[in-house]
Amino acid sequence: MTSPDILTSAGLGLATGLALIVAIGAQNAFVLRQGIRGEHVGAIVAVCALSDAVLIAAGVLGTGALITAAPLAVVILRYIGAAFLVTYGIMAARRALRPQALTAADKPSGTANDGGAKRGLAAAVTTILALTWLNPHVYLDIALLGSIASAQGTSLQWWFGAGAMLGSILWFCSLGFGARLLRGFFARPASWRILDGGIAVTMAGLGVGLALGS
Repeated sequence: MTSPDILTSAGLGLATGLALIVAIGAQNAFVLRQGIRGEHVGAIVAVCALSDAVLIAAGVLGTGALITAAPLAVVILRYIGAAFLVTYGIMAARRALRPQALTAADKPSGTANDGGAKRGLAAAVTTILALTWLNPHVYLDIALLGSIASAQGTSLQWWFGAGAMLGSILWFCSLGFGARLLRGFFARPASWRILDGGIAVTMAGLGVGLALGS
Protein backbone atom coordinates (compact mmCIF):
# COMPACT_ATOMS: atom_id res chain seq x y z
CA MET A 1 0.00 0.00 0.00
CA THR A 2 1.52 3.29 -1.12
CA SER A 3 0.61 6.92 -0.55
CA PRO A 4 -0.82 7.31 -4.09
CA ASP A 5 -3.06 4.29 -3.45
CA ILE A 6 -4.29 5.80 -0.19
CA LEU A 7 -4.98 9.16 -1.82
CA THR A 8 -6.76 7.50 -4.73
CA SER A 9 -9.04 5.46 -2.46
CA ALA A 10 -9.72 8.41 -0.16
CA GLY A 11 -10.41 10.65 -3.15
CA LEU A 12 -12.79 8.08 -4.61
CA GLY A 13 -14.56 7.88 -1.26
CA LEU A 14 -14.82 11.67 -1.11
CA ALA A 15 -16.26 11.90 -4.62
CA THR A 16 -18.67 9.00 -4.07
CA GLY A 17 -19.86 10.38 -0.75
CA LEU A 18 -20.51 13.82 -2.20
CA ALA A 19 -22.30 12.32 -5.21
CA LEU A 20 -24.70 10.51 -2.89
CA ILE A 21 -25.22 13.42 -0.46
CA VAL A 22 -25.34 16.49 -2.70
CA ALA A 23 -28.92 16.28 -3.94
CA ILE A 24 -32.21 18.01 -3.24
CA GLY A 25 -33.76 15.94 -0.50
CA ALA A 26 -35.56 16.08 2.81
CA GLN A 27 -32.43 16.10 4.94
CA ASN A 28 -30.66 18.81 2.95
CA ALA A 29 -33.80 20.95 2.81
CA PHE A 30 -34.11 20.86 6.59
CA VAL A 31 -30.41 21.67 7.13
CA LEU A 32 -30.72 24.59 4.70
CA ARG A 33 -33.76 26.02 6.48
CA GLN A 34 -32.14 25.70 9.90
CA GLY A 35 -28.99 27.33 8.57
CA ILE A 36 -30.88 30.29 7.14
CA ARG A 37 -32.77 30.78 10.40
CA GLY A 38 -29.59 30.28 12.43
CA GLU A 39 -31.25 27.70 14.71
CA HIS A 40 -29.13 24.97 16.31
CA VAL A 41 -26.93 24.79 13.22
CA GLY A 42 -23.95 23.24 15.00
CA ALA A 43 -26.07 20.48 16.52
CA ILE A 44 -27.87 19.76 13.23
CA VAL A 45 -24.61 19.59 11.27
CA ALA A 46 -23.03 17.37 13.94
CA VAL A 47 -25.99 14.95 13.93
CA CYS A 48 -25.90 14.70 10.13
CA ALA A 49 -22.13 14.17 9.99
CA LEU A 50 -22.10 11.64 12.83
CA SER A 51 -25.06 9.75 11.37
CA ASP A 52 -23.33 9.56 8.02
CA ALA A 53 -20.11 8.40 9.69
CA VAL A 54 -21.98 5.54 11.38
CA LEU A 55 -23.76 4.60 8.17
CA ILE A 56 -20.58 4.74 6.09
CA ALA A 57 -18.72 2.63 8.67
CA ALA A 58 -21.58 0.12 8.56
CA GLY A 59 -21.31 -0.01 4.79
CA VAL A 60 -17.55 -0.61 4.92
CA LEU A 61 -18.09 -3.37 7.49
CA GLY A 62 -20.51 -5.09 5.14
CA THR A 63 -23.84 -4.23 6.74
CA GLY A 64 -25.03 -3.14 3.32
CA ALA A 65 -25.11 -6.77 2.19
CA LEU A 66 -27.24 -7.69 5.21
CA ILE A 67 -29.72 -4.90 4.46
CA THR A 68 -29.93 -5.97 0.83
CA ALA A 69 -30.75 -9.49 2.02
CA ALA A 70 -33.66 -8.23 4.17
CA PRO A 71 -36.04 -6.59 1.67
CA LEU A 72 -39.02 -6.69 4.05
CA ALA A 73 -37.27 -4.40 6.52
CA VAL A 74 -36.58 -1.91 3.73
CA VAL A 75 -40.24 -2.01 2.65
CA ILE A 76 -41.49 -1.33 6.20
CA LEU A 77 -39.00 1.50 6.59
CA ARG A 78 -40.11 2.90 3.24
CA TYR A 79 -43.72 3.35 4.35
CA ILE A 80 -42.73 4.83 7.72
CA GLY A 81 -40.43 7.29 5.98
CA ALA A 82 -43.09 8.14 3.40
CA ALA A 83 -45.63 8.98 6.12
CA PHE A 84 -43.10 11.16 7.92
CA LEU A 85 -42.11 13.03 4.76
CA VAL A 86 -45.70 13.72 3.73
CA THR A 87 -46.51 14.97 7.23
CA TYR A 88 -43.50 17.29 7.23
CA GLY A 89 -44.46 18.48 3.76
CA ILE A 90 -47.94 19.41 5.02
CA MET A 91 -46.35 21.36 7.89
CA ALA A 92 -44.13 23.25 5.44
CA ALA A 93 -47.15 24.00 3.23
CA ARG A 94 -48.99 25.46 6.23
CA ARG A 95 -46.03 27.75 6.93
CA ALA A 96 -46.00 28.86 3.29
CA LEU A 97 -49.73 29.62 3.32
CA ARG A 98 -49.58 31.64 6.54
CA PRO A 99 -47.55 34.82 5.99
CA GLN A 100 -47.71 35.72 9.67
CA ALA A 101 -45.82 32.53 10.45
CA LEU A 102 -42.89 33.48 8.26
CA THR A 103 -40.14 35.64 9.73
CA ALA A 104 -36.59 36.61 8.93
CA ALA A 105 -33.88 34.23 10.10
CA ASP A 106 -32.60 36.70 12.68
CA LYS A 107 -36.05 37.85 13.83
CA PRO A 108 -37.93 34.84 15.18
CA SER A 109 -41.58 35.38 15.94
CA GLY A 110 -42.74 35.41 19.53
CA THR A 111 -46.25 34.00 19.25
CA ALA A 112 -46.80 30.65 20.91
CA ASN A 113 -48.61 29.01 17.99
CA ASP A 114 -46.47 30.56 15.30
CA GLY A 115 -45.29 27.97 12.78
CA GLY A 116 -42.21 30.07 12.02
CA ALA A 117 -41.10 30.46 15.63
CA LYS A 118 -37.86 28.97 16.81
CA ARG A 119 -38.08 25.23 17.40
CA GLY A 120 -36.39 23.72 20.45
CA LEU A 121 -33.11 21.85 20.20
CA ALA A 122 -34.74 18.51 21.03
CA ALA A 123 -37.40 18.97 18.35
CA ALA A 124 -34.82 19.99 15.74
CA VAL A 125 -32.53 17.06 16.53
CA THR A 126 -35.45 14.61 16.56
CA THR A 127 -36.58 15.88 13.16
CA ILE A 128 -33.16 15.59 11.53
CA LEU A 129 -32.67 12.12 13.03
CA ALA A 130 -35.98 11.01 11.55
CA LEU A 131 -35.20 12.57 8.16
CA THR A 132 -31.85 10.77 8.15
CA TRP A 133 -32.64 7.33 9.56
CA LEU A 134 -36.17 6.89 8.20
CA ASN A 135 -35.03 7.41 4.63
CA PRO A 136 -34.75 3.94 3.06
CA HIS A 137 -32.61 5.30 0.24
CA VAL A 138 -29.80 5.85 2.72
CA TYR A 139 -29.62 2.10 3.30
CA LEU A 140 -29.33 1.51 -0.40
CA ASP A 141 -26.46 4.00 -0.35
CA ILE A 142 -24.86 1.90 2.39
CA ALA A 143 -24.97 -1.13 0.11
CA LEU A 144 -23.43 0.88 -2.73
CA LEU A 145 -20.68 2.35 -0.56
CA GLY A 146 -19.98 -1.07 0.91
CA SER A 147 -19.57 -2.68 -2.48
CA ILE A 148 -17.23 0.06 -3.71
CA ALA A 149 -15.26 -0.02 -0.46
CA SER A 150 -14.80 -3.80 -0.64
CA ALA A 151 -13.48 -3.42 -4.18
CA GLN A 152 -10.64 -1.31 -2.77
CA GLY A 153 -9.28 -4.26 -0.84
CA THR A 154 -8.93 -4.79 2.91
CA SER A 155 -5.96 -2.44 3.23
CA LEU A 156 -7.67 0.49 1.51
CA GLN A 157 -11.40 0.15 2.26
CA TRP A 158 -11.20 2.28 5.41
CA TRP A 159 -9.36 5.01 3.52
CA PHE A 160 -12.27 4.99 1.09
CA GLY A 161 -14.66 5.22 4.05
CA ALA A 162 -12.65 8.07 5.56
CA GLY A 163 -12.90 9.98 2.29
CA ALA A 164 -16.67 9.49 2.21
CA MET A 165 -16.96 10.69 5.81
CA LEU A 166 -14.88 13.77 4.97
CA GLY A 167 -17.21 14.52 2.07
CA SER A 168 -20.20 14.36 4.42
CA ILE A 169 -18.56 16.74 6.92
CA LEU A 170 -17.60 19.23 4.21
CA TRP A 171 -21.06 19.19 2.66
CA PHE A 172 -23.10 19.64 5.81
CA CYS A 173 -20.78 22.31 7.19
CA SER A 174 -21.03 24.21 3.89
CA LEU A 175 -24.80 23.83 3.71
CA GLY A 176 -25.55 24.60 7.35
CA PHE A 177 -23.06 27.38 8.09
CA GLY A 178 -22.99 28.76 4.53
CA ALA A 179 -26.76 29.28 4.49
CA ARG A 180 -26.31 32.46 6.53
CA LEU A 181 -25.12 34.14 3.33
CA LEU A 182 -28.73 33.93 2.13
CA ARG A 183 -30.20 35.71 5.15
CA GLY A 184 -30.46 39.02 3.31
CA PHE A 185 -32.70 37.43 0.71
CA PHE A 186 -34.75 35.69 3.39
CA ALA A 187 -35.33 38.88 5.37
CA ARG A 188 -38.71 39.10 3.59
CA PRO A 189 -41.72 36.91 4.35
CA ALA A 190 -42.22 36.32 0.62
CA SER A 191 -38.82 34.62 0.44
CA TRP A 192 -39.77 32.28 3.26
CA ARG A 193 -42.99 31.52 1.41
CA ILE A 194 -40.96 30.43 -1.61
CA LEU A 195 -38.56 28.32 0.47
CA ASP A 196 -41.26 26.60 2.51
CA GLY A 197 -43.35 26.08 -0.62
CA GLY A 198 -40.38 24.39 -2.27
CA ILE A 199 -39.73 22.29 0.82
CA ALA A 200 -43.40 21.26 0.93
CA VAL A 201 -43.34 20.12 -2.71
CA THR A 202 -40.01 18.32 -2.19
CA MET A 203 -41.07 16.52 0.98
CA ALA A 204 -44.49 15.53 -0.39
CA GLY A 205 -42.98 14.39 -3.68
CA LEU A 206 -40.35 12.29 -1.92
CA GLY A 207 -42.98 10.83 0.39
CA VAL A 208 -45.29 9.85 -2.45
CA GLY A 209 -42.35 8.47 -4.39
CA LEU A 210 -41.33 6.31 -1.43
CA ALA A 211 -44.87 5.05 -0.92
CA LEU A 212 -45.07 4.07 -4.58
CA GLY A 213 -41.71 2.35 -4.35
CA SER A 214 -39.83 4.69 -6.67
